Amino acid sequence: MTGFGKAEFEVNNKKITIEIKSLNSKQIDINTRTPALYREKDIEIRKAISEKLVRGKVDLNIYVENLGEESSSKINEPILRGYYNDLSKISTDLKLPVDHTTLQAVMRLPDVVKTEYETLDEQEWNTIYSNIITALADINEFRTSEGKALETDILGNVRSIHKLLNEIEPFEKQRIEILKNRLTDSLETLKQNVDENRFEQELIFYLEKLDINEEKVRLANHCEYFYETAELPTSSGKKLGFISQEIGREINTIGSKANESNIQRLVVQMKDHLERVKEQLLNVL
Repeated sequence: MTGFGKAEFEVNNKKITIEIKSLNSKQIDINTRTPALYREKDIEIRKAISEKLVRGKVDLNIYVENLGEESSSKINEPILRGYYNDLSKISTDLKLPVDHTTLQAVMRLPDVVKTEYETLDEQEWNTIYSNIITALADINEFRTSEGKALETDILGNVRSIHKLLNEIEPFEKQRIEILKNRLTDSLETLKQNVDENRFEQELIFYLEKLDINEEKVRLANHCEYFYETAELPTSSGKKLGFISQEIGREINTIGSKANESNIQRLVVQMKDHLERVKEQLLNVL
């Protein structure tokens, strides 16, 4: 499920911004972009994300702005002076002018600017970590509100399937009469004498093969099980996906046995609602 969380705060003369974005994914896929100072905490960050979000494609970015006057980059003065004196001597020997361009050239030489690496302050990290948890909580809040809308849509489609199932019964009764009349008319067209008892036996056997009562009962039970599972407080997205597959199996069997245009129309409508359910279930944990 999608979500976005953000936290901004100041600590140790630094303005730190944390942004976390979550997109739909079947598994947990975490991508972190953090300054080198916090790389040692990458495993801890990933663990927190996995525990709080469970699944999704997650991008975490930490931006740091230094508010103090000091910088971690320093000019290595002894090396700069050495380079400058050497270049000045060479320029004099070659009768070239020594001016500001000489200093510019020196500044680009190796080791003139050195970076002093600071160590991570645990108190600073604790502040950052608590704000990461806050941003994750924002994402989960966003997910919860989205989940309620998904629940309404998904359950509405399952109820529509359940309702359409109940509409099959009137057509099912007339279907048997239509099939019986069709077979009788076919026999009369062929002008063949048949054993009435044998004809009734074959007709009953044929109609038993087209009976959809068992599929209707199973489909109704699957719908009820879907409602019950959706009410569980734990994560049930995958389980609902399995139940929707069983619902689809029963709908397809009813369609293949229907042999009646009105029932076929109802089956098509049920399949349409089921496809909407399956599409939305991809967003459910």
